Amino acid sequence: MKKAVWKEYGTVVAISVAGSAITTYFTCPECVESLERYMWVTVFTASLWIFLWIGNGELTQRINHWISWVKYPLRRLVVGVFSTVVYTVTVVMALTLLWEYLFQFSFGSYSGVLFPSLLITFFISLFLHGRAFLMNWRESAVNAERLQRESVQAQYSSLRNQVNPHFLFNSLNALTHLVHQNPDQAVKFIKQLSDVYRYVLATRDQELVSLHEEIQFLNSYMYLQQIRFGEKLQLAMEIGEVQGQVAPLALQMLMENAIKHNIVSEEQPLHIRIYRQGEYLVVENSRQKKTVVDDASGVGLENIRKRYEFLCPLPVKVEEQPHSFKVSIPMIATRERPVA
Repeated sequence: MKKAVWKEYGTVVAISVAGSAITTYFTCPECVESLERYMWVTVFTASLWIFLWIGNGELTQRINHWISWVKYPLRRLVVGVFSTVVYTVTVVMALTLLWEYLFQFSFGSYSGVLFPSLLITFFISLFLHGRAFLMNWRESAVNAERLQRESVQAQYSSLRNQVNPHFLFNSLNALTHLVHQNPDQAVKFIKQLSDVYRYVLATRDQELVSLHEEIQFLNSYMYLQQIRFGEKLQLAMEIGEVQGQVAPLALQMLMENAIKHNIVSEEQPLHIRIYRQGEYLVVENSRQKKTVVDDASGVGLENIRKRYEFLCPLPVKVEEQPHSFKVSIPMIATRERPVA
């Protein structure tokens, strides 16, 4: 890394010396008449080029670190131009005064050399800021593509892992008992089961669904679970009429995780509560952890986190208390769409 930096600096010095020698030759006719005068002016303009080129380059990199071209393009442009002008004027004045003080060489009579030097500095700075903009834009495009790919992978992973074969097996097992004990309820059970899988297939390529659709799906899913667990599973939904969107299957994943990781029994009924809190939907369950959970533990929550990193700037919040576990997912306004 250091070798690359020093190599770059060496290139800048070489170009500056050669460029200032050529510029002085064509812009200062009186300098050509005296070799000493020509050398003084060339060394001065070369120093000017080096300080301005390297300094503006470092300044551009620091501004890029502080202010993003992608998020704040106008602010980045204003700060970049202002900083370049201030730095350039400061360097020119400082070098001129230092040159006169150390070498008693007045630069006033050769001020014509300054104009092409400053013009070249302007184009170099323009190139540096333009390159920074293009690099930031390219990086943003690559990140957006990566997040898009991760979002798609998370959706397919959620389809495979969250509405999983165990759920289907348990549902069919419960249906077997219902067919003999309560045929009417068995018919309703089949209808709710078909609604669940119809929704899963319909939303597998969607990034967002309306909260109303997700709640309808959740009601079907919880009906199946409550047939299986009965009074062992207690659900309270306190959302009301709320407009917005969520990632499909997000609430279902959280509820399935709660059932998967906690004891559900007559002695210890599992309580799950879904409610709104500001800009978030909260899924809270009583914490009565099983001693052993399957290998897929945590996959659903990780999928939700990755998907919401792509969908909106608000984070998914997880709060663990001794007797409760709470996950808050952002509600996304209907007008918003993820940035591609």
